[in-house]
Amino acid sequence: MPPTAAAPELDEADFELPEGLSLPETLAFASRLHQLGQLDPAVALYERVLAEAPDQPDALAFLGIASHQRGDSARAIALLRRSLEIAPRAGGWNNLGNVLLAQRRFDEAGTAYEHCVALEPGNVEVFNNLGVLRRAQRRDAEAEQAYLRALDIDPENPDVHNNLGNLRLDQGRVPEAVAHFCRALLVLPLSPSTRRMLASAHLLLGERDKAAQIFRDWLAAEPDSATARHHLAACTGDDVPERADDAYVEATFDSFADSFESKLASLTYRAPELLRDALARRCGEPDASLSVLDAGCGTGLCGPLIRPWAVRLEGVDLSARMLQSAAQKRVYDGLYKCELTEFLAATPPRWDVVLSADTLCYFGDLRAVLAAARQTLRPPGLLLFTVEALDAASGEDWRLMGHGRYAHSAAYVRRCLAELGYVGIRLDPVDLRTEAGRPVAGLVVEAFRPAEDTPR
Repeated sequence: MPPTAAAPELDEADFELPEGLSLPETLAFASRLHQLGQLDPAVALYERVLAEAPDQPDALAFLGIASHQRGDSARAIALLRRSLEIAPRAGGWNNLGNVLLAQRRFDEAGTAYEHCVALEPGNVEVFNNLGVLRRAQRRDAEAEQAYLRALDIDPENPDVHNNLGNLRLDQGRVPEAVAHFCRALLVLPLSPSTRRMLASAHLLLGERDKAAQIFRDWLAAEPDSATARHHLAACTGDDVPERADDAYVEATFDSFADSFESKLASLTYRAPELLRDALARRCGEPDASLSVLDAGCGTGLCGPLIRPWAVRLEGVDLSARMLQSAAQKRVYDGLYKCELTEFLAATPPRWDVVLSADTLCYFGDLRAVLAAARQTLRPPGLLLFTVEALDAASGEDWRLMGHGRYAHSAAYVRRCLAELGYVGIRLDPVDLRTEAGRPVAGLVVEAFRPAEDTPR
């Protein structure tokens, strides 16, 4: 698929198409715009090419990819299939598999990838994608074989080593995971994601000093790295911030916005569905009557699930790349780039529901953000959120965990909400996802701003 960059969208009127271009030149120009992240003008040009040449396979394929990026996956699949009918090529089957995988149409994705393998048996990317697919299907033995086949073709491929390393973590084969992450670092020694995964593996082995040294070395090379600083605090327990630094959150989510949803699929991520179920329990059948804020909306995973209840659905996030993905789902009436507490504190009461899926795990002290959420709810507004659960036996209110997220005790969450004047408080223990083959314990939290309320 053409890569996208974090660039502002342009309308067709914002650029001038050089005069006298042929159809192939127009298509090449459109593809370049697409690669630069200028989706709307690229789509306009693809449509222009197809108006003159309806069976141009590249224009069909590229428009299909762009349609998927804009959230219209049904059209994307139809366009990609039409392109493949005209010109069955390995890359086209791979792209179709990727779209189908994102739609969780696993069997069809597998068929598309197999077509790609048949046409191009030396394609490393498709074996890597097959591994991702099989993991999402929980067919780990087949995922392992796909990754090993990819490494037979390209023994030093860092993406495959990282994916196989993560599989080894889930299998409890942590020393082997360390070996794969180290191989990936030999190729990409400055890769933030690989450094984090290697440190996580060391933590699972109880090698906290080795994990901390990774981040010390990182800081020595990049003294301003918010990511290294945050994870060093998580490893050592020294200089722990009350919430994650904005620069760390933005860099983290910008860096894997494009792969965010596929990674969460492999972790059996459940927070959006859990919040949808809580909303249904509290608000009944969807009737498109509520004003809803998706607080920390990310790529918009909650949006399609929550939209049936919303007359207006808005989202806020700190990551521009995440917001671009959320916008492509075309379910939000407004999207805002801002730090969450700041955004809530500056907004007068306007929402009936504020919900937040796995965003408050980047806050230690919850009081400020919960207070800001309360004042922006219209009484009797509903607050729904998830947090990771901290064992009550620890005696702590919250802790920055080794993986870089905060966990909170149920008693602390309940106390904060009560002290801030919320009512109808409910905390349900849940498993939010799996990591390293283990469930991540969490809480689904529900609370109301009182119907008869005065400003605080």
